[in-house]
Amino acid sequence: MNDSILNPFGLHIKQLRKEAALSQEELAARSGLDRTYISGIERGLRNVSLINLFKLANALNVAPETLLAFEVDND
Repeated sequence: MNDSILNPFGLHIKQLRKEAALSQEELAARSGLDRTYISGIERGLRNVSLINLFKLANALNVAPETLLAFEVDND
């Protein structure tokens, strides 16, 4: 189940980052997180804490719930 959530979440974060015209380095600097952590999120390897979710939302200038607005394939 983790992969079925983490992978689409990571792709959603990547899409939002690209829409904001930010590199991983820029998002990391804005959010106070490491670039390798951002990379891990986008590749579905990291489970994001609530605190980091808010940091990412702030850095992307979106509401926190926007980060959770993604589709999960339940197959």
